[in-house]
Amino acid sequence: MKQRVYQSLIELTNGKWSSLAIQRFAKSPVSRKIIPSYIRTYRIQMGEVSQSIEAFPTLHDFFIRKIDSQHRPIVEGEMIASSPVDAKVESIGSITSTGTFLVKEKSYTLTDLLGNVEHASKYIDGTYIVFYLSPADYHRIHSPVDGHVKQQVTLGEKSYPVNQAGLTYGKTPISGNYRQVTHLVCPNTKTCAVVSVGAMLVNSIQMTNLSRDWKKGEEIGYFTFGSTVVLLFEKNAFHVDSSIIAGSRVRVGEKIGSML
Repeated sequence: MKQRVYQSLIELTNGKWSSLAIQRFAKSPVSRKIIPSYIRTYRIQMGEVSQSIEAFPTLHDFFIRKIDSQHRPIVEGEMIASSPVDAKVESIGSITSTGTFLVKEKSYTLTDLLGNVEHASKYIDGTYIVFYLSPADYHRIHSPVDGHVKQQVTLGEKSYPVNQAGLTYGKTPISGNYRQVTHLVCPNTKTCAVVSVGAMLVNSIQMTNLSRDWKKGEEIGYFTFGSTVVLLFEKNAFHVDSSIIAGSRVRVGEKIGSML
């Protein structure tokens, strides 16, 4: 019952006009007045931010703020993968032989997530990590590895909540939301996927790196609203670091595992 009510309410409120209204407000000069309370509410550490509060003309500009690189050192080592975002590890584990993985006890399929059976088959029996970004988090995305961009695709149209309620009661927000998928050839010659998933109301994922070759730790894009990143690795291609468990917090540049 809770699930049906939740999904119905979300459908009623998650429309084109509501999305536009939120975007317009967040990008308007008047939204600047909200920034101080936003900082207090989410306890944002301004010492890490590269600009002062006065430098942000709108709430949107603050939301996509940059952080001084000294506060996010990138772990060294060609075969070491680093966290692409500041986030909570929502779910982590092995992808099944049938191409499914679990998030909040909800089953997702690689085919739905990636939109292609052939692409999905590469990650059968591989490893997945789901990172959830809250409104408090730094919302720029960085490359987790050195890699060559093999293919990029944009999938989905609407976006639904990817917060705790959304993942629990929503339909399949991770594989159903608007998302951008990048397949990278890693230093171990295996393929990994970086899936940036949009959040409710604001479907914006802005890619800032148009190069075909990504360097570990460099910025590749940003979200304009809270969201999720999913990493996929091929079978026997990646070993997750012991510190990376469901519920743990990670920051950009920290070690998440090693390529084999």
